[in-house]
Amino acid sequence: MSVTDDAFLGGRLNILQPRQAYRAGLDAVMLAAAVPDRDGQPFSVLDAGAGVGTAGLCVAWRCSGARVVLLEREPELVALARDNIARNALNDRVSAVEADLSRVSNAELAGLGLGEGTFDQVIANPPYHAEGAGTSARHALKSAAHAMPEAGLDDWCRFLARMARPGGEMLIVHKTDALPELIRCLDGRFGGLTALPLHSHAGEAAGRILLRGRKGSRAPFRLEAGLVLHEEDERPTRGAENVLRLGQALDVAYGKRDMDPVTP
Repeated sequence: MSVTDDAFLGGRLNILQPRQAYRAGLDAVMLAAAVPDRDGQPFSVLDAGAGVGTAGLCVAWRCSGARVVLLEREPELVALARDNIARNALNDRVSAVEADLSRVSNAELAGLGLGEGTFDQVIANPPYHAEGAGTSARHALKSAAHAMPEAGLDDWCRFLARMARPGGEMLIVHKTDALPELIRCLDGRFGGLTALPLHSHAGEAAGRILLRGRKGSRAPFRLEAGLVLHEEDERPTRGAENVLRLGQALDVAYGKRDMDPVTP
């Protein structure tokens, strides 16, 4: 498999990715930047459907207390994720496991050293398109990363709830038009949902949404003021530059201290 060696966080991370499959980019980095640091205290993170591990590795680089598990079903991507862990010297806090989140059993999870209901933070960047909608990507790995079965989003939300501890936090990045379906799938699993729109340019509708929730919370839904990613000339805004090049958390990069995690 042909791969590229790509710099993330201004060269602070170097990530191997398949040249012709799905390629991680801005969405994965923004997802990682939304994870709170917890002031350096130890916490556990599960990156579900991690691909080559970009989001989880970004979390581990920024958050010194994070112990991260990258869970991915495609063997080739798991192998690349393990290479990426080693080449970024994060073996002591990051591991990669092979499992299909839609069908992995409790026994299989135990065999992988994972326990249900044990993660402080669960994150995901699920496929954005339903199977059969539009033209499938010609490369098998790219097609699998972009499309999921009709009930797939519910499977992802169920798995995230299955793995989060009581009071644990969930973060998903997805297309904005998936928000109603996400809310439906998360109902009864995570509460206190907070949606953060990501606008490519000022004045445009948000193309992406970051959705945060807490297992067991009864707090009401909240829609935050959105973040703008690009200037008119396509350069990153200062906030986006701080995330993408300096590896800062969203609240620091955009100076929005009100973006704190939801409370139960």
